[in-house]
Amino acid sequence: MNNKGLVTPRKLSGFMELSPDKQVVFDEMIDKIKKVFKTNCFMPIDTPVLELSEILLAKSGGAIDKELYHFKKGDTDICMRYDLTVPLARYVAMNCENLFFPFKRYQIGKVYRGERAQKGRFREFYQCDADIIGNESLPIPADAECVNLIDKVFKELEIDVVTHISNRNILFGLCEALGLEKETNEILIVLDKINKIGRENAREELVRLGVKEKDIATLVDLTLKCGEFDKVLKDIEKITDNECYQKGIRELKELGELIKVMGIDGCVLDIGIIRGQNYYTGTVFEAVCPAHPEFGTVCGGGRYDNLAGYFTEKKLPGVGMSIGLTRLFDLLDNNDLLPAHPISSTTLCILPLGDTLSECFKLCAFFKEQDIYCEVNYSERSFKAKLKEANKKEIPFVLIVGEEEVKHETYNLKNMKTGEQFTLSKEEILKSVK
Repeated sequence: MNNKGLVTPRKLSGFMELSPDKQVVFDEMIDKIKKVFKTNCFMPIDTPVLELSEILLAKSGGAIDKELYHFKKGDTDICMRYDLTVPLARYVAMNCENLFFPFKRYQIGKVYRGERAQKGRFREFYQCDADIIGNESLPIPADAECVNLIDKVFKELEIDVVTHISNRNILFGLCEALGLEKETNEILIVLDKINKIGRENAREELVRLGVKEKDIATLVDLTLKCGEFDKVLKDIEKITDNECYQKGIRELKELGELIKVMGIDGCVLDIGIIRGQNYYTGTVFEAVCPAHPEFGTVCGGGRYDNLAGYFTEKKLPGVGMSIGLTRLFDLLDNNDLLPAHPISSTTLCILPLGDTLSECFKLCAFFKEQDIYCEVNYSERSFKAKLKEANKKEIPFVLIVGEEEVKHETYNLKNMKTGEQFTLSKEEILKSVK
């Protein structure tokens, strides 16, 4: 509060707030993503922002628990959702008797994480998710559908990406074959960050976990395998005959063939894709922008066969993909990669001269009915000031309506880009503006 008793307007850090022109672009991106989801026969749902804590804490684990917005209202223990996947599992478990399987849903909404606000990291952000849930089983084609969605969404957004794909059964199986079942989760945490910390630092961390040097070399070499599906699979398929490992190989082979059949571009097999969340159980994938590696992952997801097991005895396996849209938009904005955005959505601005306001609103209604973005400038500023304002807002057409124009039912249409001005009927104006 300042010395005049007014509260200083401030915004919480980590919460994005856009100017109207940029909000238009953000909304258009959401519309494009929705279009791809709908075209691929995914149906929308919307779950609450607030969930019972026992739901969101059922299988979160790790750093996520520390980031939850967690509070009590009376005797009710509540959390704000940190992603859209756990609420989906709860939704399906509650409604499975009334759903058709495989259940294909999309959801676009805000999620909340109380992490340290920094560049590219938000406490409130939009996620755009699409998931397929099966009843008892879910074939690998569902995984391919999600990879296909990534390809189609980013083509619609006109952003070039490469999708890196793996299967967690590969490293699970190798750890099992090496007798490291108990250390598997800690080993995967180290291997998941190998590209950030480097091979030598990863080796040192694995030594501290008690992994033998020979086994470290095997684990690290496998994690760093990346390239064309067929080539990588040929290199790694005979490393061990462990059943879990070979299950991963079989699933990747089937997925690779489906990717070819579907004509999905820009996919590589990258065993180093592990994904931090501990609910992933099979296929995992992450999309990156090759032209901007500093962006990191712009889309990710995978299979979670056991997620709903915390809410129901039914086996409801799923696979899904997710885009952190707020972060992606922020990256594009900060790198001047956003498409051109209009300062105003107005196509036609009507300027009244004299006692013509009623007629101006009638004209405005006519043009709106014809899908023209039209408004009346009824401010008490001068005519010259109104023209200047229309020019600054980059409004392409201005309609000047005076008393003589109303009498003759012809009006002066000014093209603000060329400066040309014509006297036309409202039907001719409509044709010109369109």
